[in-house]
Amino acid sequence: MKKILITGGAGYIGSHSAVEMLKAGMEPVILDDLSNSDIKVLDRLEEITGKRLAFYKGDCNDKSMLDSIAKEHKLEGVIHFAAFKAVGESTAQPLKYYRNNVGSLVVLLEFMKEQGIKDLVFSSSCTVYGQPEVLPVTESTPRQEAESPYGNTKKICEDILVDFVKSKPGLRVVALRYFNPVGAHTSAKIGELPLGVPANLVPFITQTAAGIREKLTVFGNDYDTPDGSCVRDYIHVVDLADAHVKTLSFLQSQEDNFYDVFNVGTGNGNTVLEVIHAFEKVSGLKLNYVIGPRRPGDVVKTWADTTKINKVLGWKPNYSLEDSMRDSWNWQKGLA
Repeated sequence: MKKILITGGAGYIGSHSAVEMLKAGMEPVILDDLSNSDIKVLDRLEEITGKRLAFYKGDCNDKSMLDSIAKEHKLEGVIHFAAFKAVGESTAQPLKYYRNNVGSLVVLLEFMKEQGIKDLVFSSSCTVYGQPEVLPVTESTPRQEAESPYGNTKKICEDILVDFVKSKPGLRVVALRYFNPVGAHTSAKIGELPLGVPANLVPFITQTAAGIREKLTVFGNDYDTPDGSCVRDYIHVVDLADAHVKTLSFLQSQEDNFYDVFNVGTGNGNTVLEVIHAFEKVSGLKLNYVIGPRRPGDVVKTWADTTKINKVLGWKPNYSLEDSMRDSWNWQKGLA
């Protein structure tokens, strides 16, 4: 089995990717500092897969930690999820985000070059597109000035990857620009577990339905969209995890010093109100939500053109928005 290091592998997308990698015959080695995840995830992964995964508690900025992992495991690739991702916090503490998100990538690339580890899948984001002038968004859509330090770290990291590959280090790299990951594993054993008040829509929906939050506020219903609320491309986290597995397999057949980017979304946009109604349909519950004022800095609408990843990787999503809502709600109920 090919051993693949997953940085941030105990987190939301990382844990689901570990499951899909094992199904594909790869062996994940998890590195996570547990700053935004829970050690219990390892037990849950063992319940799902029947395998206890190798785990190291540590920081990607710590080169000695990476070196010690490489002494114990012959790594053949890396998926780099580990990053801080709260937009508001990044505005208040920009240096924390630059040190962690940008600094850790630099350390990781030095480590990979030294160790001769060729394949890297980088967790990027559709935030690099800002509010696109033309929809849907393709990989050649111009990147916009970032709305936050978090978004800027993703742009900077992509630029670092381009420059590094140009220096001919022998790596093969793909940056995956995710749209909006939602849902949970169908077993309801792993899912999104935000610390504190959720920054994302779907955990806020499920926590409101569970009585943890009093109500959900929809920020604006007077935008130029079908029902006035903002539009996003919501992709099931298991589909997103599968895209990482397919990307790793794709990289293994590329020449050295390769770089490319892929959008990962469904290719469809859904409004906030459509997401709420989909949740109400699958749960049978009436959600307590109110319409509030627009929120500064919100992108009005964005969704992916997925032609490239469909054709090149043979990847397509298998789960619907209703599937995502059902799995998110089952996960939430299991937390009680």
